Amino acid sequence: MRATLKVARIIFYMVRAFECLLIKQYDTGMVILAENKRARFDYDILETFEVGIILKGHEVKSVKSKRMGLAGSRAIIRASARRSGTRSAAGEVFLVGSQIPAYQPMNVSPDYTADTTRKLLLTQDEIKYLVGALREGTSLIPLNVHLKGNLIKIELALARGKKKHDKRQAIKKRTIEREMQRE
Repeated sequence: MRATLKVARIIFYMVRAFECLLIKQYDTGMVILAENKRARFDYDILETFEVGIILKGHEVKSVKSKRMGLAGSRAIIRASARRSGTRSAAGEVFLVGSQIPAYQPMNVSPDYTADTTRKLLLTQDEIKYLVGALREGTSLIPLNVHLKGNLIKIELALARGKKKHDKRQAIKKRTIEREMQRE
């Protein structure tokens, strides 16, 4: 009797481990949690980066339940607060203007605000590249927030703002394509 229980347990754990491997191997699709819908209309996207974000526990639950807002948000680079020793400090990147409401409003601390500045995680080389690119009249705009495995990532775009006539041309082009599809 005991031998069959041991064999059954071993088989159970082997099947479970195999299922975990299958999920990791074939689950490569991104789950988009939030999207900045106006970004592609208001800006010309030059380059995109996938960056991490530092969140608190209840913020993670709120983002995973798709309650994050990116409208009007942007990323900024601030000079690093630490002293530059042997390596030159490029600075730190922060997300400004995004809203993450409390997961359970009655259970959160009273000093919590939904639109606090949050730190983004990039390598020093990426930050140095962005500092150089931002001098050319471009902006850092978040396009979407998605899950990569179990981690929350932000797709950040190096973008240049469109002029009013560019937006009008985009609208005309879209309407012409719609009319052609109807015919």
